[in-house]
Amino acid sequence: MKEKYLNTTIAWITKYKNYSNEEIEELRYGLEGLYLTFTKLIIICLLAIMLGVTKELVLLLIFFNIIRFTGFGFHARTSFECLICSTLLFVFLPILMSYLHLNKVLLVVVGLICLLVLSIYAPADTIKRPLPNKKKRKIRKLSTIFIALIYILLSWFVKDYDLSYLLITSLILESIMVSPLIYKLFKQPYRNYLNYNKA
Repeated sequence: MKEKYLNTTIAWITKYKNYSNEEIEELRYGLEGLYLTFTKLIIICLLAIMLGVTKELVLLLIFFNIIRFTGFGFHARTSFECLICSTLLFVFLPILMSYLHLNKVLLVVVGLICLLVLSIYAPADTIKRPLPNKKKRKIRKLSTIFIALIYILLSWFVKDYDLSYLLITSLILESIMVSPLIYKLFKQPYRNYLNYNKA
């Protein structure tokens, strides 16, 4: 299925313009990334629908991606690893958090622990996307801290518990993603910008 999609799409794109072999390989890589992202999202959404947590998944994805944009963090090496991690973190963690039904004080305490983790470890780069620019790293760190503070304040003041726990869950997710432990668990290098500067 994947190969058919890639071959058909590349054939259609190259029909109107000549591309070098290198350009076609780059195109194939990008299209494969889109395909894998789309198929994983379908699987996760179907699981969320079956478990009745579609609204929670959508909100969590929005909150998480906002802080992920500044905090960066871990990326799985294979599509299968990514699918397993995404399913556990984006479907089952919110369900667990909803069953725990932490009161507002505990939610804020968890949020503050996440804020501490983020202030130490964010932004966390990857081997494919190192962050060698010190000024940009500092801006991203401050932005991540600012967003985390907003999430904590919102979780305290909003009356809707689902919204509160999803805001804090997104902080838990990002804290996991920037932690050196997740990099170590999946045997990936951490603080890749240090190696980049040495090159």
